[in-house]
Amino acid sequence: MHQKFGLRIGKYSFQDFQKDLIAGLIVGVIAIPLGMAFAIASGVKPELGIYTTIIAGICISLFGGSKYQIGGPTGAFIPILFGIVMTYGLENLLIAGFLAGVILCLMGIFKLGALIKFIPRPVTIGFTTGIAVIIFTGQIPNFLGLSGVEKHELFLDNMREVINHIHSLNIYSVCTAIICLLTILITPKVLPKVPGQLIGLVFSTLIATFLYPNHVATIGSTYGQISGVLPHFDILNITLDRVTHLIKPAFVIAILGAIESLLSAVVADGMTKDKHNSNKELIGQGIANMVTPLFGGIPATGAIARTATNIKNGAVSPISGIIHGLVVLIVLLLFAPYASKIPLASMAPILMVVAWNMSASRVFYSVLSTKTGDSLVLVVTFLLTVFLNLTVAVEFGLILAVLIFTKRMSDIMVTVKILPNHDNDKMESRIVTETHDCPQLSIYNIEGPLFFGAAQAFEKSIMNTINYKPKILLLRMSKVPFMDTTGESYFSSIVKDFSKSGIVLVSGLNQQPATILKKTGLYELIGEHHIFEHTNDAINYALSHVDQSKCLGCKHFAFRECHSYAKSNEMENRSPYLFNERRKAEIES
Repeated sequence: MHQKFGLRIGKYSFQDFQKDLIAGLIVGVIAIPLGMAFAIASGVKPELGIYTTIIAGICISLFGGSKYQIGGPTGAFIPILFGIVMTYGLENLLIAGFLAGVILCLMGIFKLGALIKFIPRPVTIGFTTGIAVIIFTGQIPNFLGLSGVEKHELFLDNMREVINHIHSLNIYSVCTAIICLLTILITPKVLPKVPGQLIGLVFSTLIATFLYPNHVATIGSTYGQISGVLPHFDILNITLDRVTHLIKPAFVIAILGAIESLLSAVVADGMTKDKHNSNKELIGQGIANMVTPLFGGIPATGAIARTATNIKNGAVSPISGIIHGLVVLIVLLLFAPYASKIPLASMAPILMVVAWNMSASRVFYSVLSTKTGDSLVLVVTFLLTVFLNLTVAVEFGLILAVLIFTKRMSDIMVTVKILPNHDNDKMESRIVTETHDCPQLSIYNIEGPLFFGAAQAFEKSIMNTINYKPKILLLRMSKVPFMDTTGESYFSSIVKDFSKSGIVLVSGLNQQPATILKKTGLYELIGEHHIFEHTNDAINYALSHVDQSKCLGCKHFAFRECHSYAKSNEMENRSPYLFNERRKAEIES
């Protein structure tokens, strides 16, 4: 079918290709300095960042689950990769990246993409901001042009190096860095469509090259000349011992890669109103991280900033991501020798701006200002990321978040005795007192999830408030949305204990707790004829099984209260509003 601008294949037209071409060109140009900067900060040669941008970028676009995702090396990986290089070496970093790719593929195959979304936001904000601090402070030596600085894995050691070598400050490096930084900040305001990072890099490099040559450290003088050739394919020497040795860092790479890529895909969905496939995205990320190390590339993931830039410049399909990789490849082949002249002081502001943008400072302060358990999780994760490492930070952050969540849920769990009612002042001569309970019927209202954090308190509240067992125990459970096996165990203990001398009735049982009770056999033990949908039906059943002669005279109040409560629940079932209004009037009177 021919269109105005050419041949249309399926739903993809020539106009779409033009949009993808423009977006791919722009994102490709932006990705070049970022790829080199991320590689250098990770402790490897800059060309490895270029290789990763090319290969991983193309693979993620081909096999991923988001149409707009741009993949490649990212700032979030910097502290992790640097730590692995320092501890295990470059070759083992490539193997760890490959293993991470395998893990990501398995996560996608077993449909674990949705589980990543359950990581608490304070944890992700905490470690992301912590990583941003590490990246930013890690560029201080290059910004100031310090010489003799040795890189360390720990934040405090790196800060100590900066202080000890501050006397070697190079004014030419500072001037170069400031020029690059100002250009990056000003360019978007003057030329919104032009990538500020590239303009800043080129402008500051030209000034350093022509105004004060040989006065600042460059990529070439520090890492050697960048080779303008295609990356070589090489089989990794993977052994069982290496797999065992590297499985933990590989798992960390995989988890962080999954989080970053899916967050990026969610951002893309919000900008385009599209919907990504999270499991397919994980498989695409896995394939990219399995292929890239075979060509010497470092781990990669979805890049939020580059993905957003891709969308803003009109991308309509994964073709733009493929074009972005090809653009980087062409630049590598044609202009690699010139990249060696780039000053390290020009790379520093690029990474500092990236760190500032990824820090999410407003969100950080917003969560911090709540002064809740989330604030504690945020601060702990942030501090551990900065002063120890990301692995420890995420582990402790998640554990703390789970403990706080468990405490919150246990506080929600409330067991209230609603009949006999000791607060009813009209029953002046009742036999039901704080020390003498009704021997016929007790009703309890249970609210909140019945799980391991609240199960013991649930059992204790019932056991402690009944001094001796009534003939019938009615448990209202319409407000119990969830029950786990621990909650079922305590619930079972109560049922079995009371069933020896009386009858246990249950009303308002929700689907999930009912399923648990059926699977454990407790549903049958209680008896289906003792489980009611409405409380008034349960009370009417109870009243037909009590000895009404015991409810005469001074005990008549308890029996009359049962009838009154049954009628109230019948009204409640028909009209909750009328019931609540009537109860409100009774309380006020």
